[in-house]
Amino acid sequence: MKSTFKVLFYLKKGAEKRNGEVMIMARVTVDGKISQFSTKQSILPDNWSVKAGKASGKSAGKINELLDNIKASLNRIYHEQQRRDNYVTAEKVKNEFLGHTENHETVLNLFERHNNDVKQLIDISKSASTYQKYEVTRKHLESFIQHRYRLSDVALKEINLMFITDFEVYLKTIGKCNANTTAKFMQFFKRIILIARNNGLLVGDPFANYKIRLSKVDRGYLTEDEIKKILELNLVSERLEHVRDLFIFSCFCGLSYIDVAGLKEEHIRKSFDGNLWIMTKRKKTGVDVNVPLLEIPKMILNKYKGKLPYGKILPVISNQKLNSYLKEIGDLCGIQKNLTFHTARHNKAHYYLLINRLRSIRLSTGNDLETSLVLRYA
Repeated sequence: MKSTFKVLFYLKKGAEKRNGEVMIMARVTVDGKISQFSTKQSILPDNWSVKAGKASGKSAGKINELLDNIKASLNRIYHEQQRRDNYVTAEKVKNEFLGHTENHETVLNLFERHNNDVKQLIDISKSASTYQKYEVTRKHLESFIQHRYRLSDVALKEINLMFITDFEVYLKTIGKCNANTTAKFMQFFKRIILIARNNGLLVGDPFANYKIRLSKVDRGYLTEDEIKKILELNLVSERLEHVRDLFIFSCFCGLSYIDVAGLKEEHIRKSFDGNLWIMTKRKKTGVDVNVPLLEIPKMILNKYKGKLPYGKILPVISNQKLNSYLKEIGDLCGIQKNLTFHTARHNKAHYYLLINRLRSIRLSTGNDLETSLVLRYA
């Protein structure tokens, strides 16, 4: 960003030494704002040219050479700061010249160090997906800084409301992110700023007047007929059958993909009521999750018992492949809804109510959902 820069030397009035000499001051001006300091040089007022801003007379050569060196150094610092930083001030130029500069932390450097910490905590207290989200946010921020400021990084102290709103606009336009995806990225960015504040790297809160807005999304749920279509679909592919089993299991347990993937035999325990429960922790939040193991999920677990390697109790594949195959199943069933594994998790409450209703007629008819499920997994 363009700015104006000027260096001027003048005499400090009203501060004469005993020998009559007066201190020569340097004034740095950037965009109309000034900062001044002593050059540690003094001169008799009669040997100073106010118009030229330098010493005059036969003995002026040495002083003017020193002043020229100071001016050259200030010019060099100014241009370096212009190239390196998002903004330049007279105070910053002066401080760097005097050796009073602070080692300002930059936003991408802090972001990278934070992400490296998260990476090391994968499978300890953080998930791989959390790390991936932080990394994508960092990459978007890096691209934004290069696009908007033509810089490789910016100091944390330069982050303000305008920077934040400009980043939001970039995500929605150049980044082609929808409103909710943008909001998620802004949440991750805000956490980095919070870390900076908590560590004394930022004084104020640039997010104070910025509101992150998430739009409500109606995830919906599959109807009884749609579930029956999935169950009654004749699948010759073993991979699709595995995907169906995982989806149905999650429908009745309400567990996310990462939590289902982490299930082991040790998580299936008998509770005080004598029934089997899934007792685990949510990978995302670390919160305890206790889910009654209903008949259908129990049948699915029994189907794979002792047949999978590495202590797995379900045939889990990558989330990306899982969702791809679910779309294939949805197409085969003629289901128009966006079928994802996340859909299953948000169906839990609906299916609990449904199963309670169906239990009243249990196996008295061959047309209800629970009977279809029992026939499928018996």
